[in-house]
Amino acid sequence: MSTRFPFTAVVGMDDLRLALLLNAVSPSVGGVLVRGEKGTAKSTAVRALAGLLPEVAVVAGCRFSCDPAAPDPGCPDGPHGDGASGARPARMVELPVGASEDRLVGALDIEKALAEGVKAFEPGLLAAAHRGILYVDEVNLLSDHLIDHLLDAAAMGASHVEREGVSVRHAARFLLVGTMNPEEGELRPQLLDRFGLTVEVAASRVPEERVEVVRRRLAFEDDPAAFAARWAGEEAALRARISAAREVLPRVVLGDAVLLQIAATCAAFEVDGMRADIVMARAATALAAWAGREEVTSEDVRQAALLALPHRRRRNPFDAPGLDQDKLDETLERFKGEEPDDDPDPGPDGPGDGGPGGGGGVPPQGGEGPAPETDGAPEQAPEQAPGTDCAPERAPAPQGSGPAGERAAVKAGEPFRTKVLSVPGLGDGAAGRRSRARTQSGRTTGATRPRGALTKLHLSATVRAAAPHQRARGRSGAGLVVRRDDLRQAVREGREGNLVLFVVDASGSMAARRRMGAVKGAVLSLLLDAYQRRDKVGLVTFRGRGAELALPPTSSVDAAAARLEELPTGGRTPLSAGLLKARDVLRVERLRDPSRRPLLVVVTDGRATGGGPDPVGLAARAARLHAADGTASVVVDCEAGPVRLGLAGNLARDLGGTAVTLDELRADALAGLVRDVQVDRSIRRAA
Repeated sequence: MSTRFPFTAVVGMDDLRLALLLNAVSPSVGGVLVRGEKGTAKSTAVRALAGLLPEVAVVAGCRFSCDPAAPDPGCPDGPHGDGASGARPARMVELPVGASEDRLVGALDIEKALAEGVKAFEPGLLAAAHRGILYVDEVNLLSDHLIDHLLDAAAMGASHVEREGVSVRHAARFLLVGTMNPEEGELRPQLLDRFGLTVEVAASRVPEERVEVVRRRLAFEDDPAAFAARWAGEEAALRARISAAREVLPRVVLGDAVLLQIAATCAAFEVDGMRADIVMARAATALAAWAGREEVTSEDVRQAALLALPHRRRRNPFDAPGLDQDKLDETLERFKGEEPDDDPDPGPDGPGDGGPGGGGGVPPQGGEGPAPETDGAPEQAPEQAPGTDCAPERAPAPQGSGPAGERAAVKAGEPFRTKVLSVPGLGDGAAGRRSRARTQSGRTTGATRPRGALTKLHLSATVRAAAPHQRARGRSGAGLVVRRDDLRQAVREGREGNLVLFVVDASGSMAARRRMGAVKGAVLSLLLDAYQRRDKVGLVTFRGRGAELALPPTSSVDAAAARLEELPTGGRTPLSAGLLKARDVLRVERLRDPSRRPLLVVVTDGRATGGGPDPVGLAARAARLHAADGTASVVVDCEAGPVRLGLAGNLARDLGGTAVTLDELRADALAGLVRDVQVDRSIRRAA
């Protein structure tokens, strides 16, 4: 086994180390979600934690790590009785982003199950992670069907495998740790809430700390064993402190006064449900045990809130995580009761530079309090969510200021629930919630011969394939003689996520403040819909003399919303340039991900006043190129006023798509709730 980087050798990142150690002391805290930019040693710190966990007592020969003191009565390898037991190191199991469902939950041998009635089960990663750590790097990129299994296992502490009436259940209680780069997209709220704590990490801006990071990393890569041996003493001391905290934990008292503070804090920040209260209580108790105290204090509650609430207070996908620390302190002070005179400091620094035991309780998550000493990053004003009342209104620039009379950005209007825009036909893209597709989950629509391992058995088709051959195979008993050639894979239909490419007109014709605010509100609403339907999004804007790719296709809808909020307006309307830029983007994306089908959303009033000597004709020809490519499209008609020219409708016909007005885009409009974007085959042939 390769040598892990020592946990105590990690430089800085006190809050990350504290969050991980609290889970090592009390696994019931519920795991950690680590958010941060790439290259910040998120994975290094998480992998190093496994070496600090105490050994696990297991039943000898049990593939599901049953505890000899309390074996699982339903264990597939049981019953265990009074068999031999042993001990092994705690495991850290990594779940790859591209793992299959069978790799995660395990697989049944369907052929044996049908022919012999034997539950031949091969355990998956959930079984391997039982009583250990399940680590998911880039957890925000995990497929939806895998997330569903994680949610079920995390909620019930068990994994169920069902295959056409054959069922296996085993215990699966694990510490869930995930890392993610927010630029690549956010997590589904259901999975986000399953992480007990969250920490935001960033690379230090202090040169001395960066030098120390490089020095230690190079020393580790030159001789991993020698480097680990150099830190063995600190690792042993920290391991002993974890064991001591575990012994103190059952004796820690959670008084009524601090319980009231916990409840008041969760209510003040309007978090959903009651899980936040429970996680805060467990985290505060673990903090007291980590400090060697037997009573929880207000400072423990404060630190627990800073770790447990930021990811739960998001009211919509575009709200930046974080807490108002002034509001937190005010709430704690208001509901402060009689407390013991213990030193509120959680204890002396733990071994190693920076002291993971000290923590500091102030994760760099956008609050107004002082930044951690180890961060060194300059303070920044908290980001405002687009489309909310607290987003600052930028004063308009004077006419003629900036290139081509550019005007300052306008605040987006209030978002609303939109109609479902979907791509016609049946796709094979990544699982999502927009367009019809062949998927691994969903309703069964047919059967086929399996290619590779069988994952979803179509029972009736398998029986029909095997039935004519029973006499030739010498069937004599009650069992059905099934061979590999008889097995049939179920074909299932569900929903896929698409690439939604927005092409937004930012020219002078769209520059009226009220009008552009409504347009931005509509695009923001479509972005919210894309977030909920697990799409990738991109943003092309055109104005003045050309078009630009404001945001390359990404899973981060937050980034698209931020670019939209900053979008200025002004200048001429080079519609053809916007359409051609969008075609170039889609051409590259088809090469990168050919299974993900695109949906082109053009937001414009249809006018074309730039881009060449015949701007209208150029725009029409560019639109027909999209139709020839078979790109599904919709034009959001932004034309306003009592007299309308209908230019957006002409553009939609050239694209072979559909035109909808801003009013029709709302889900509560009188038109149908679902509008499929159709491609005009005749236009495609003519092109």
